[in-house]
Amino acid sequence: MGRAHEVRAASMAKTAAAKSKLNNKYSRTIYMAAKSGIPDPELNLALKHEIEKAKREQVNADTIKRAIEKAKGGSTENYYPIRYEGFGPSNSMLIIECITDNENRTLTAVKTALNRCGAKLGVAGCVRHMFDYYAVFTFEGMSDEEAFEAVAEFDVADIFTEDGYTTIYANSSDYQGVRDALLAAKPDLTFVEDVVTYVPQNTVTLTDQKEIDQFNRLRSMLDDIDDVQDLFHNIVGLDDEE
Repeated sequence: MGRAHEVRAASMAKTAAAKSKLNNKYSRTIYMAAKSGIPDPELNLALKHEIEKAKREQVNADTIKRAIEKAKGGSTENYYPIRYEGFGPSNSMLIIECITDNENRTLTAVKTALNRCGAKLGVAGCVRHMFDYYAVFTFEGMSDEEAFEAVAEFDVADIFTEDGYTTIYANSSDYQGVRDALLAAKPDLTFVEDVVTYVPQNTVTLTDQKEIDQFNRLRSMLDDIDDVQDLFHNIVGLDDEE
């Protein structure tokens, strides 16, 4: 067996950890969506969207079912969202979104990760105003002119085509309406990106390798925290940028 076996075992462990993280993430987002409305995807668009995203990422059906049942009242757990803001290398800006049932635990874990990676926690609102909160759609098979016509009733921030893909930035509150309008115009449209996300108003490029390593370590440490759902930042040009 030797080295090859060790590499395969490490790869399998990494894959299992990533799958566990994904299941945990959607277990909480589905729970939150179901808890905030009717726990029926046909009557709750937010819940339907989370389930669709989970299925696209191959989250198993049992995880989805348990999250919905938990939201119906079959669990003593009480999760709620919390957002942290801060600064990373080269005064970059960070938004860390979490879902937790214990704020003290989450705050301690997030602060530890930031402190160990040359970053620092800021006060609420310190960087949020430097991000726009948009519904973002990217797809191929429809030009920007066709897309503009399809969503003409909505106040979109930008529509452009690059490398054969069309991207739309719309108000986050118009997410479902814009999505439905695009699919009505082209029912077989496949989205490469289909999210509501924070979009930075300005960006930072890291050139110092030490800072790049620090930021990559920070991403890894935050990813290991079960309560952390997403990290948004204004750093561009990273080799492994997601």
